[in-house]
Amino acid sequence: MLQTRRTRVLVPSGALGLNYDKPALARGIAARPDLIAIDGGSTDSGPAYLGRGVSKYARASTKIEWRGLMEARAEAGVPLVIGTSGTCGTDTAVDWMLDITAEIAAETGQRLKVAVLRSSQDPAAMAEAWQAGRIAPLPHAPPVDAEVFASCTNIVALAGAEQINTALATGADIVIAGRTTDTAIIAAMPLARGCHAGASWHGAKIGECGALCASNPQSGVILVDFDEAGFTVTPLADGAKASPHTVSAHMLYENSDPFILYEPGGHLDVTAAEYAAIDDTRVRVTGSEWVAEDRYTVKLEGARIAGYQTVLMALLRDPRYVENAARWAEDITAKCRAKTEERLGLAPDAFRIELRLIGQSASFGDLESRTGDPVEIGVLGIVTAPTEALSDEIGKLLNPYLLHHPLTAAEEQPTFAFPFSPAELSRGAGFEFCLNHVLTLDDPMDAFRLELVTVG
Repeated sequence: MLQTRRTRVLVPSGALGLNYDKPALARGIAARPDLIAIDGGSTDSGPAYLGRGVSKYARASTKIEWRGLMEARAEAGVPLVIGTSGTCGTDTAVDWMLDITAEIAAETGQRLKVAVLRSSQDPAAMAEAWQAGRIAPLPHAPPVDAEVFASCTNIVALAGAEQINTALATGADIVIAGRTTDTAIIAAMPLARGCHAGASWHGAKIGECGALCASNPQSGVILVDFDEAGFTVTPLADGAKASPHTVSAHMLYENSDPFILYEPGGHLDVTAAEYAAIDDTRVRVTGSEWVAEDRYTVKLEGARIAGYQTVLMALLRDPRYVENAARWAEDITAKCRAKTEERLGLAPDAFRIELRLIGQSASFGDLESRTGDPVEIGVLGIVTAPTEALSDEIGKLLNPYLLHHPLTAAEEQPTFAFPFSPAELSRGAGFEFCLNHVLTLDDPMDAFRLELVTVG
């Protein structure tokens, strides 16, 4: 039986690339943490980063922030863990992060042992797992078959605490992990040290986004202390304060159920959790429970090319056109669709033309419930087609409509403004998420690969 040990985890920010408060980080290092843990990204910005296997954050910015954390790790003498490396956690994103790490180590004269945890999955192997009944859909998951798996440009499995602890057990200075759950990188060490399981997962959920659980959410840096009965949250930036309200509210962040959180191997239940203010800055939480499940499953995320896109933008300022923009856009869409079908010989479902009115229902379309009185409206044209060449061709068919199309046939031909030339901009491949499933594993490491690398 593991001996219970208190564990202090320092979380510098909600994600590497969002910046962190340097004086607060220094306070965290002075507090002698057992681990520094930071997330590398998420699916917040859509499927393209997973589909392409790249980071959404600038390399230069990532390197500056990571260098600061590597220096903090050296000062503290504790492991540094990053999960979901490079936003998406694919092998290419892990290699990108490893390259940055090696570069910094060489520049700073550090010689480091790095554990590299890979989460990418082979589409063919996942198709076989699906056929064998080891992949099951989550609620509202899209239907899949072997062809869907084959069409994925990238598939990742979300690692949990077990995989992170396997990496930490190597004695590595730094763990660079592929796709993980946001909580796993924080919960892993407390669990391994015998801290309360419910508290380990609950505290990790509260700390996953840094100071978002405090009154100064942009400040970033927090400490989470775990023990045999609960956890304590301490924000470290000047003026940042945690309260029972700010801490308990974070269970609603990116979570459909404010009391239940599913993780590999079970779920967290905070129904009986109690939140108490220690002072005007710190909050103590007890009563959380971890419910283990018989099967060990990990979530799968996959993305594939949904088509190729060309975008155009025009600006309407004439009051009459601004007032009637929706009718104008609807007429253009109908006419351009008809011309595309006729001149390019395409079936109606082989392409898509959208005109989104920026300043009038661009975000929600027909679901928009608010009205206003804009001076101008931007018209965003989005063409989606099976190939890049075809998308660009349809974009050129749309171009003259956006520049000159009148509201009625009898009136003078208007001219609108394009903010750039050429008006058609090729976005290349557009991606879509196509997996929201779980994979059953006999051993937690079955879908993951661990490598040890020395850098510097």
